Amino acid sequence: MKPHFYKVAHDLQCSFSANLRVQPNFGKLWHYHPELELHYVIKGKGVRFIGDNVSNFDENEMILLGENLPHTWRCKEEFYQSDPEIKTEAIVIQFLPEFIGKEFLSIPEALPFRQLFENARKGLYIKGQTKEHVLHLMKEAVSSSGMDRIIALLAIINELSQSNELVSIASSNTFYQSNAAESFRLNKIYTYTLANYKNALPLEEIANVANLSATSFCRYFKRVTNKSYHDFLMEIRISNACRLLIEDKLSIHAICFECGFGNLANFYRYFGRIKQTTPDKYRRTYLDRKNI
Repeated sequence: MKPHFYKVAHDLQCSFSANLRVQPNFGKLWHYHPELELHYVIKGKGVRFIGDNVSNFDENEMILLGENLPHTWRCKEEFYQSDPEIKTEAIVIQFLPEFIGKEFLSIPEALPFRQLFENARKGLYIKGQTKEHVLHLMKEAVSSSGMDRIIALLAIINELSQSNELVSIASSNTFYQSNAAESFRLNKIYTYTLANYKNALPLEEIANVANLSATSFCRYFKRVTNKSYHDFLMEIRISNACRLLIEDKLSIHAICFECGFGNLANFYRYFGRIKQTTPDKYRRTYLDRKNI
């Protein structure tokens, strides 16, 4: 899906942006920017889109996004329904690769940094002790000023460049450009799908949202996303099924219908295709890890 270019705003007296964001939501714009982004979720849960990947996100998640990698975080409606005054909260650091000077990355000692930035083009999920160490440094970067901010960011990049606790997110490097009209259309499709994925969603209905015929919509969606709308919808449904499996409050049968699948056979088939496992095994694996 083609995203919108986003101009990252930051203090002109600073070489990068580092702040604690407390907002009604994480924004609704599918976008990209030349800055790398280190994103830690303090409060909020829902579905995130990074490149061609659709996955759940939850509190205590840390992600590094590379240059021009399309992304957005969307909170679930249930997140707000529990408390109308609830806000999302995240620590976000955004910086250009050459924030410390273009020549810096060319020195031999900076090779691990260059490799990290290249790997981040697919998005990196940060886990384990690395996440804990980096979170401490992110808080330092937010609260510091002057050269201390630079030192904190360099320490973050150095920590990440040496870690083996980073997992790629998108399956391939993803970069698109689009005009405002197309971004508006795609965001309408995106928003409508997230609000109605539990329903049947016939092709004519979603095509009408895009103001296209069913045939034109299929060609359009395939062209801009490299996947069919049906596959996109299945990814949304399976992503939400994973969240419910982890919460362990509903039976697999109930989750099947809660996520818009008409029968268990289809649910198991698409779950296996997307997650390479069964819903039962997925739940057991998570619960086993939780109990370690």
